[in-house]
Amino acid sequence: MTGPDKNTLFPLEHHKKLCFLKNLIDDPKIKVGDYTYYDDLEDVQNFKKNVKYHFDFTEDQLIIGKFCMIASDVSFIMNGANHLTDAITSYPFAIFGNGWEQAMENKSYPTKGDTIIGNDVWIGHNATIMGGVKIGDGAIIAANSAIVKDVASYSVMGGNPASLIRKRFSKENIEQLLKLQWWNWDIKKITRNVSALTGNDLSAIR
Repeated sequence: MTGPDKNTLFPLEHHKKLCFLKNLIDDPKIKVGDYTYYDDLEDVQNFKKNVKYHFDFTEDQLIIGKFCMIASDVSFIMNGANHLTDAITSYPFAIFGNGWEQAMENKSYPTKGDTIIGNDVWIGHNATIMGGVKIGDGAIIAANSAIVKDVASYSVMGGNPASLIRKRFSKENIEQLLKLQWWNWDIKKITRNVSALTGNDLSAIR
Protein backbone atom coordinates (compact mmCIF):
# COMPACT_ATOMS: atom_id res chain seq x y z
CA MET A 1 0.00 0.00 0.00
CA THR A 2 1.17 3.53 -0.78
CA GLY A 3 -1.08 5.70 1.35
CA PRO A 4 -4.60 6.97 0.70
CA ASP A 5 -6.04 7.62 -2.72
CA LYS A 6 -5.17 11.23 -3.56
CA ASN A 7 -8.29 11.46 -5.72
CA THR A 8 -10.78 10.72 -2.96
CA LEU A 9 -12.65 13.51 -1.21
CA PHE A 10 -12.76 11.92 2.24
CA PRO A 11 -9.58 9.90 2.89
CA LEU A 12 -10.63 8.88 6.42
CA GLU A 13 -13.45 6.37 6.32
CA HIS A 14 -16.54 7.47 8.29
CA HIS A 15 -15.04 10.96 8.91
CA LYS A 16 -16.55 13.67 6.74
CA LYS A 17 -14.94 16.70 8.38
CA LEU A 18 -11.53 16.22 6.77
CA CYS A 19 -11.11 16.26 3.01
CA PHE A 20 -8.42 16.20 0.37
CA LEU A 21 -9.02 19.77 -0.71
CA LYS A 22 -8.27 19.59 -4.44
CA ASN A 23 -11.21 17.19 -4.82
CA LEU A 24 -13.60 19.73 -3.27
CA ILE A 25 -12.56 22.77 -5.30
CA ASP A 26 -14.38 23.62 -8.53
CA ASP A 27 -13.08 27.17 -8.96
CA PRO A 28 -10.46 27.51 -11.74
CA LYS A 29 -8.85 30.38 -9.82
CA ILE A 30 -8.04 28.09 -6.87
CA LYS A 31 -5.34 25.48 -7.41
CA VAL A 32 -4.52 22.85 -4.76
CA GLY A 33 -1.85 20.16 -4.75
CA ASP A 34 -2.17 16.47 -3.99
CA TYR A 35 -2.71 15.28 -0.40
CA THR A 36 -3.36 18.77 0.97
CA TYR A 37 -6.18 18.47 3.47
CA TYR A 38 -8.72 20.80 5.03
CA ASP A 39 -10.17 19.90 8.43
CA ASP A 40 -13.38 21.69 9.44
CA LEU A 41 -15.19 21.45 12.75
CA GLU A 42 -18.56 21.71 10.99
CA ASP A 43 -18.54 21.17 7.23
CA VAL A 44 -15.67 21.05 4.72
CA GLN A 45 -17.79 23.14 2.34
CA ASN A 46 -16.95 26.07 4.60
CA PHE A 47 -13.58 26.30 2.86
CA LYS A 48 -15.23 27.89 -0.16
CA LYS A 49 -16.87 30.52 2.07
CA ASN A 50 -13.56 31.26 3.73
CA VAL A 51 -11.92 32.31 0.47
CA LYS A 52 -13.30 35.82 0.67
CA TYR A 53 -13.64 38.66 -1.85
CA HIS A 54 -12.50 36.39 -4.68
CA PHE A 55 -14.75 37.98 -7.26
CA ASP A 56 -15.15 36.89 -10.89
CA PHE A 57 -13.77 40.22 -12.10
CA THR A 58 -10.52 39.93 -10.12
CA GLU A 59 -7.62 38.07 -11.68
CA ASP A 60 -5.78 36.85 -8.59
CA GLN A 61 -5.45 33.16 -7.85
CA LEU A 62 -5.14 31.16 -4.65
CA ILE A 63 -2.43 28.54 -5.16
CA ILE A 64 -1.81 25.92 -2.47
CA GLY A 65 0.93 23.30 -2.73
CA LYS A 66 1.08 19.61 -1.86
CA PHE A 67 0.81 17.99 1.58
CA CYS A 68 -0.49 21.13 3.31
CA MET A 69 -2.58 21.03 6.48
CA ILE A 70 -5.31 23.67 6.78
CA ALA A 71 -7.37 23.89 9.94
CA SER A 72 -10.96 25.00 10.48
CA ASP A 73 -11.87 28.67 10.01
CA VAL A 74 -8.72 29.63 8.13
CA SER A 75 -9.60 32.65 5.96
CA PHE A 76 -7.99 33.86 2.76
CA ILE A 77 -8.71 37.56 2.14
CA MET A 78 -8.26 37.97 -1.60
CA ASN A 79 -7.50 41.14 -3.56
CA GLY A 80 -11.16 41.91 -4.22
CA ALA A 81 -11.26 43.27 -0.67
CA ASN A 82 -8.82 46.08 -1.49
CA HIS A 83 -9.83 49.75 -1.48
CA LEU A 84 -7.94 52.89 -2.42
CA THR A 85 -5.51 53.95 0.30
CA ASP A 86 -3.86 57.02 -1.23
CA ALA A 87 -7.06 58.82 -2.26
CA ILE A 88 -9.11 61.30 -0.25
CA THR A 89 -11.62 58.53 0.44
CA SER A 90 -11.48 54.73 0.35
CA TYR A 91 -15.20 54.51 -0.46
CA PRO A 92 -15.85 52.39 -3.62
CA PHE A 93 -18.29 54.74 -5.40
CA ALA A 94 -17.93 53.09 -8.81
CA ILE A 95 -19.37 49.70 -7.84
CA PHE A 96 -22.77 51.26 -7.14
CA GLY A 97 -23.22 52.86 -10.58
CA ASN A 98 -26.15 55.24 -11.01
CA GLY A 99 -23.95 58.14 -12.01
CA TRP A 100 -20.92 57.05 -9.95
CA GLU A 101 -19.42 54.79 -12.63
CA GLN A 102 -16.80 57.38 -13.62
CA ALA A 103 -15.30 57.47 -10.14
CA MET A 104 -12.61 54.92 -11.10
CA GLU A 105 -11.99 56.11 -14.66
CA ASN A 106 -8.25 55.82 -15.39
CA LYS A 107 -7.75 54.38 -11.90
CA SER A 108 -7.57 50.87 -10.47
CA TYR A 109 -7.89 49.29 -7.10
CA PRO A 110 -4.63 48.05 -5.54
CA THR A 111 -3.68 44.41 -5.97
CA LYS A 112 -0.78 42.38 -4.62
CA GLY A 113 -1.08 39.47 -7.03
CA ASP A 114 -1.65 35.80 -6.37
CA THR A 115 -1.76 34.30 -2.89
CA ILE A 116 0.68 31.39 -2.87
CA ILE A 117 1.00 28.75 -0.17
CA GLY A 118 3.98 26.44 -0.57
CA ASN A 119 4.21 22.72 0.12
CA ASP A 120 4.08 21.03 3.54
CA VAL A 121 2.61 24.18 5.15
CA TRP A 122 0.56 23.91 8.35
CA ILE A 123 -1.98 26.70 8.88
CA GLY A 124 -3.61 26.68 12.33
CA HIS A 125 -7.19 27.31 13.39
CA ASN A 126 -8.71 30.72 12.59
CA ALA A 127 -5.59 32.10 10.92
CA THR A 128 -6.08 34.85 8.31
CA ILE A 129 -3.98 35.04 5.15
CA MET A 130 -4.05 38.36 3.34
CA GLY A 131 -4.13 38.69 -0.44
CA GLY A 132 -0.84 38.50 -2.32
CA VAL A 133 1.02 36.85 0.54
CA LYS A 134 3.50 34.09 -0.27
CA ILE A 135 4.14 31.42 2.37
CA GLY A 136 7.24 29.31 1.84
CA ASP A 137 7.56 25.53 1.97
CA GLY A 138 7.47 23.91 5.40
CA ALA A 139 6.18 26.99 7.22
CA ILE A 140 3.90 26.78 10.26
CA ILE A 141 1.25 29.44 10.93
CA ALA A 142 -0.01 29.53 14.52
CA ALA A 143 -3.71 29.56 15.35
CA ASN A 144 -5.41 32.99 15.28
CA SER A 145 -2.51 34.60 13.41
CA ALA A 146 -2.85 37.27 10.73
CA ILE A 147 -0.34 36.88 7.92
CA VAL A 148 0.13 40.26 6.26
CA LYS A 149 3.50 39.75 4.58
CA ASP A 150 5.52 36.97 2.99
CA VAL A 151 6.69 34.08 5.15
CA ALA A 152 10.06 32.41 4.62
CA SER A 153 10.29 28.65 4.24
CA TYR A 154 10.42 26.59 7.46
CA SER A 155 9.47 29.57 9.62
CA VAL A 156 7.07 29.41 12.56
CA MET A 157 4.89 32.53 12.58
CA GLY A 158 2.35 33.75 15.12
CA GLY A 159 0.45 36.81 16.30
CA ASN A 160 -1.56 39.65 14.81
CA PRO A 161 0.15 40.85 12.76
CA ALA A 162 2.25 37.70 12.70
CA SER A 163 5.95 37.80 13.45
CA LEU A 164 8.68 35.19 13.40
CA ILE A 165 8.65 32.90 16.44
CA ARG A 166 11.55 30.75 15.30
CA LYS A 167 13.04 28.87 12.39
CA ARG A 168 12.25 25.18 12.38
CA PHE A 169 15.77 24.10 11.43
CA SER A 170 19.28 25.43 10.90
CA LYS A 171 20.01 27.42 7.76
CA GLU A 172 22.01 24.50 6.37
CA ASN A 173 19.20 22.00 6.98
CA ILE A 174 16.61 24.32 5.47
CA GLU A 175 18.72 24.63 2.33
CA GLN A 176 19.02 20.84 2.19
CA LEU A 177 15.26 20.36 2.64
CA LEU A 178 14.45 22.87 -0.08
CA LYS A 179 16.72 20.95 -2.45
CA LEU A 180 15.20 17.66 -1.35
CA GLN A 181 11.59 18.70 -2.15
CA TRP A 182 10.27 15.42 -0.77
CA TRP A 183 6.69 16.39 -1.70
CA ASN A 184 7.60 15.95 -5.37
CA TRP A 185 8.87 12.41 -4.94
CA ASP A 186 7.06 9.39 -6.35
CA ILE A 187 4.50 8.23 -3.80
CA LYS A 188 6.32 4.89 -3.44
CA LYS A 189 9.48 6.70 -2.35
CA ILE A 190 7.50 8.85 0.08
CA THR A 191 5.93 5.70 1.52
CA ARG A 192 9.37 4.12 1.99
CA ASN A 193 10.51 7.20 3.88
CA VAL A 194 7.52 8.06 6.07
CA SER A 195 9.39 7.06 9.24
CA ALA A 196 12.37 9.21 8.28
CA LEU A 197 10.15 12.13 7.25
CA THR A 198 8.49 12.13 10.66
CA GLY A 199 11.89 12.21 12.36
CA ASN A 200 14.59 14.86 12.24
CA ASP A 201 17.60 12.95 10.88
CA LEU A 202 18.09 13.91 7.26
CA SER A 203 20.69 11.16 6.81
CA ALA A 204 17.98 8.55 7.43
CA ILE A 205 16.21 9.40 4.19
CA ARG A 206 16.69 6.81 1.46
